[in-house]
Amino acid sequence: MRCCLILTALLLFSVTCTPAFAGDELEEGFISLWDGKTFDNWKISENPDSWSIKDGAFVAKGPRSHLFYVGPEAPFKNFVFKVDCKTAENSNGGIYFHTKFQEEGWPRWGYESQVNNSHGDPKRTGSLYEVVNVYQQIIPDNTWWTQTITVNDKHIRVELDDTIVVDYLERPMKPFDKDDWQRYLSEGTFCFQAHDPGSTVWFKNVRVKRLD
Repeated sequence: MRCCLILTALLLFSVTCTPAFAGDELEEGFISLWDGKTFDNWKISENPDSWSIKDGAFVAKGPRSHLFYVGPEAPFKNFVFKVDCKTAENSNGGIYFHTKFQEEGWPRWGYESQVNNSHGDPKRTGSLYEVVNVYQQIIPDNTWWTQTITVNDKHIRVELDDTIVVDYLERPMKPFDKDDWQRYLSEGTFCFQAHDPGSTVWFKNVRVKRLD
């Protein structure tokens, strides 16, 4: 009887000490950045009502707002970042990396990987926004896909499922005029974008593997 109690206690300990994450088993070397249930370790900028959680996904719908990872794993420099995404029709969103929290406005630091399959903005999903633009729609709306962003020193690669859409080596560029954007690689965190009230975008299974 004593052995059974000890075995039961060990099993309970192993379950409670296993890190929580949303979705399937993590790929080798990856860690989850979200528990799939709360906003713990994430911070919303302006218009917090633009964000909700449903069925293990962040849901972006409403006036401009950004959801930043502010947990203990940040900052990130070289990594493979993966998130599962879905868009409703005519929806726009984005994934920022090497960025940092700001209270309002479009993020000025880091790069944006576009999430937009059919919105009026012609820059489609996977674009390295205003740096390497993709004008072909590769992913249909109302379909889940995995967006993978790899940063290794000055090299950026963006994949949609198994399709590479951006393979970019950063080089010195003239400063952006718009909003004093600071588009260059250094280090930072990730954030997701709620673009406008007419757009609905889902993000789930947020995970990362460091390459440092």
